Amino acid sequence: MDRVTDLASKKAAVIFTKSSCCMCHSIKALFYELGASPAIHEVDHDADMEWALKRLGCNPSLPAVFIGGKYVGSARDVISLHVDGSLKQKLIEARAIWF
Repeated sequence: MDRVTDLASKKAAVIFTKSSCCMCHSIKALFYELGASPAIHEVDHDADMEWALKRLGCNPSLPAVFIGGKYVGSARDVISLHVDGSLKQKLIEARAIWF
């Protein structure tokens, strides 16, 4: 769990993903479209990392999105933030994007 929180706090935007997950791919594409370059951590071969995400309350565990070191949510949560216009503002406040 400490490893997850450490990785999540090292960059303004962090996404834990699995390469075979279509929602993970969509969330990464959304962040790139908004101008962010999130740190991407693939957990395909790290069951301990996925378990640690679940213990942190990430449900579903992937994708797990952190902005400014804080857990924002999964794909559904991020899409909701994007639809209501607050995702971009969160990224600006965390300095993941500049405009």
